[in-house]
Amino acid sequence: MSLTRGPRIALGAGLWALLLASVVLAVTFGPADIAPQEVWQTIGNHFGLPMDSPVTRLRDAIIWELRLPRVLVAAGIGAGLALCGAIMQALTRNPLADPYLLGLSSGASFGAVVFLLAGAALLMPIGAFLGAGAAMALTLLITRLLGGATPSRAILAGIAISALAAAGTSFLIFWSATGDSYREILSWLMGSLSGTGWGDAGIVLSAVVLLGVPMLMSGRSLDAFAFGDAAAATLGIDVAQLRWVLLGATALLTGALVAIGGAIGFVGLIIPHVVRLGTGSRHRVLLPVTMLVGAIFMVWTDTAARSLFSPRELPVGIITALLGAPIFLLVLLRYRRVT
Repeated sequence: MSLTRGPRIALGAGLWALLLASVVLAVTFGPADIAPQEVWQTIGNHFGLPMDSPVTRLRDAIIWELRLPRVLVAAGIGAGLALCGAIMQALTRNPLADPYLLGLSSGASFGAVVFLLAGAALLMPIGAFLGAGAAMALTLLITRLLGGATPSRAILAGIAISALAAAGTSFLIFWSATGDSYREILSWLMGSLSGTGWGDAGIVLSAVVLLGVPMLMSGRSLDAFAFGDAAAATLGIDVAQLRWVLLGATALLTGALVAIGGAIGFVGLIIPHVVRLGTGSRHRVLLPVTMLVGAIFMVWTDTAARSLFSPRELPVGIITALLGAPIFLLVLLRYRRVT
């Protein structure tokens, strides 16, 4: 199934409207009772727009300083992880590929924790990128040593690298962390957006824009990858160069996202498969729709994480794993029937 131009535009406009509404409504969830019009008024006030009745300073601080940046971080992480999953599935022609299952998220966590415990917290995104890049390189190397890149070999290699990186991370935390920092790091490793602010939102949204937008431009080339490397090369695509550029961009984006939100699994697996059911497999449509749906998905899963058991807060990675594991099994069974 492939959408024509009119339905594509309508779908895109509808998803942008749904994302905007999701952001505003998600900000209203929390101990303080906030109305949607107060969210609009606060945003308008900070952008210098004329508003009839500005909110109080306390409610302005709750909306602007606490809730809105966290919701934007969730949206950015969801968009980025979903895009990385769709790109990796296309490059590896593996329906089970995503940054978590191929070891990138665990590698990024290991790199980020190394920099954090070394006292270089501000350089955590660099450590996360280095960890994600190393994990990806090791996964590809093991896959090649096993005899070639098949989906099952890539997943097995990714699981092995992920377990190795997770063990290294746990050892570092066990050896170095003390007191409350132990609990905070473990919570972050399970995927948590607690305490994120405008600085984190700036990093996440900048990474998504600077890396995600160029990756969106690769849709036509990724469509050619679906017919194999030889077919793509006959269309004038430098297959090796494009694959390494996109894998590098995926590792960089995953590293930046994991450095802020921790290892949030299964978003890159769930969202592309769900979106394909509605849009088909053409990447020029699939990639932007996947980003928007991923952003909406993460806004609401993070809202559920901080609201379901209030005042206690669940790591959002627990909810994405609960939702993602059954879908992973369904995809695995469907792939088994196909092969």
